[in-house]
Amino acid sequence: MNADDKASPDELKAFLKAAPDTQSLELIVPDLNGIPRGKRIPRDEFDVFFRSGVKNCGGTPLMSCKGETIDELGLGTRDGDPDMIIYPVKGTIAPIPWLASPTGQALVTTYRMSGEPSLYDPRHTLRNAMRPLYEMGLRPVIATELEFYLLEDIDGPVPRPRVGRIPGTNLPQDGYQYAMMEDLWESDDFLEDVYAACRAQHVPATTAHSEFAPGQLEINLHHVDDPVTACDHAVLLKRAIKGVARRHRLGATFMAKPFQFAAGCGLHVHVSVYNEKGENILADGSVESPPRISESMRHAMGGLAHTMADFMAVFAPNANSYRRLRPKAYVPLKPNWGYNHRGVALRIPVCDLQDMRIEHRVAGADANPYLVVGAILAGIHYGLEHRCDPGEMVAEGTFLDDEEITLPTRWEAALERFDKSAIVKDYFGKEWCRIFSVARHSECEQFNAQVSNRDYEWYLRAV
Repeated sequence: MNADDKASPDELKAFLKAAPDTQSLELIVPDLNGIPRGKRIPRDEFDVFFRSGVKNCGGTPLMSCKGETIDELGLGTRDGDPDMIIYPVKGTIAPIPWLASPTGQALVTTYRMSGEPSLYDPRHTLRNAMRPLYEMGLRPVIATELEFYLLEDIDGPVPRPRVGRIPGTNLPQDGYQYAMMEDLWESDDFLEDVYAACRAQHVPATTAHSEFAPGQLEINLHHVDDPVTACDHAVLLKRAIKGVARRHRLGATFMAKPFQFAAGCGLHVHVSVYNEKGENILADGSVESPPRISESMRHAMGGLAHTMADFMAVFAPNANSYRRLRPKAYVPLKPNWGYNHRGVALRIPVCDLQDMRIEHRVAGADANPYLVVGAILAGIHYGLEHRCDPGEMVAEGTFLDDEEITLPTRWEAALERFDKSAIVKDYFGKEWCRIFSVARHSECEQFNAQVSNRDYEWYLRAV
């Protein structure tokens, strides 16, 4: 295992000194979908875990969204689900403030019994995808933004977003009420507990605001210079938001499109790239007026545009993901780029030279952050390596009435593009791509085989 990534017994000792009542530890294994899975160990096993790791079912990261093994793969079933070793990730042991019992948690990383990194662990997939960029002497800096819905605690089969009430009545507030401060007031206890949990768990949460739909919020994370750590933070933030919501008798969801007539939830990723001298290669100080972008920025944009459709099955990983990909829904449907424009897929925010960055706005909040960031870094490397031309930039203030759609907006089409892509295989590996493809095709086929209430409502009587 990479020694820089493994937590030391000294971390355990310091944690127990600060939280001496801790009786159990949750070991968190992000799966192929980015869903935290794992198990709890009692206190008398903490020391062994931090010194030599513990065994775990090797197929755990390969579960479907329903937490089931994937028959078509045969991994975790017909192969006998052989054990692998999981180790604690450095800097992630922390208390779980939303639980009543004194419990801690730690992210883990998975290795084969032979000592090789597990192909199923998305942290290793990201490391493989970003290696070519590092071999060029470049260092990416990453930050993520996550949108989600708070849900009312109600009986019944249909979820309902938590909506502010009109004062003096029990009527829900009408309209989107974007950036409404009163919505933050009504969620004040929840938000304060989320921030407290993030501080306790070393997750660098920053700005929160109400988004473009009732009950929808966004919490951002500070940038860090290790892409894997940035994705760890995203996974832990989602877990904290769900845990704190549960403590407040609320629900929280990161589904891409939980409500038909309300905004979808995105995962926006900010990326800067620095060379060995600490210079931001995306910026050009010789340019006098904004955007002060370099040729490297143009090539990076070109690579991201060129590879975007190939990676669409990563950015939109399940059936619900594609309900978000609709015209006039504030979601990019083609790989355009521009400065200070939130209507494009690849945005250059207003920033100084040192902070010059790309905001990638395509992925849904339901996507696995490790795979999303891996795809983005692969696209940047591809663009730099092949000096890709991104085409004309969308100018600041441009009205985008063009509804041209060039990205796959159906699951089957995205998977077909993924399967045919040599670029994806070059960065993620042929065997990993096979596993991902089989898993996603399996879920797609199962989903499409369901007979839903909508089938009855539209067709049962009429036909």
